[in-house]
Amino acid sequence: MSDAAQAIFLSWSPPPWLTLSVALTAIVYLRGWLEIGKTRPQQFDLLRLASFYSGLAVLWLAIASPMDGFADVLLSAHMIEHLLLMSVVPPLLLYGLPVVPLLRGLPVVLRRNLIGPLLRLTFLRRFLHWLTRPVVAWFAMNISFLAWHIPSAYNFALEHENWHAVEHICFLGTSILFWWCIIRPWPSEAKRLNWGILLYLVSADVVNTILSAFLSFCDRPVYSFYLTHPNPFQVEPLEDQVLGAVIMWVLGSLAFLLPAVILALHLVRGDRSNRA
Repeated sequence: MSDAAQAIFLSWSPPPWLTLSVALTAIVYLRGWLEIGKTRPQQFDLLRLASFYSGLAVLWLAIASPMDGFADVLLSAHMIEHLLLMSVVPPLLLYGLPVVPLLRGLPVVLRRNLIGPLLRLTFLRRFLHWLTRPVVAWFAMNISFLAWHIPSAYNFALEHENWHAVEHICFLGTSILFWWCIIRPWPSEAKRLNWGILLYLVSADVVNTILSAFLSFCDRPVYSFYLTHPNPFQVEPLEDQVLGAVIMWVLGSLAFLLPAVILALHLVRGDRSNRA
């Protein structure tokens, strides 16, 4: 292990509030999963539990482990962190069908006196339905993605830890909305998939590709933070930028295009069965 990597590991300590939040979420989900599993054992099997817990583990790994220290000094590591938050964590969490287990796992007093009355508010229900409309979710994720990669915003987030946390919340929250429209976890209203879902995924990949290509082929470092702060790994900022862009381009595109291919095959089979 290099001295720089060793220094990052030695200076790392688990953030208490985030670690506690992840642990409490895991406990609440497990409590609700066990409860609802009594009546819906096939729907809430071990695979759902493993998926949700994997999502929490990857979330913690991305922003609470020593990886976050590497992301502070290497753009390429920062891009991996963003990919995990936007393309790995949300599908894993949503496949765990988290809505009902998280509600059922809360203390009864909290459900009856706070959560229940809130969820019965008409304006809140309408707002949540609006947020999960595909057009809204698509624009929310892609605008957040592009806005935080504007050089001034990107540099500002790295310079200010609290705003860096806001950036992560934006990426995670809007990406959950984006993937919600594809997975639609129960008890969300199931909608029959159509060919528009491919446009939804491919157009998001186009946005990712445009930004990745710009960073790849730009002949200068875009983010001044990496010029004004020492790099303990002695990596040239432009080389690091190209590596980060390639990671975002290749892995980010796979995150959109693989589901698109799978869904296209599913739709083709459906069309054939309808014609038979």
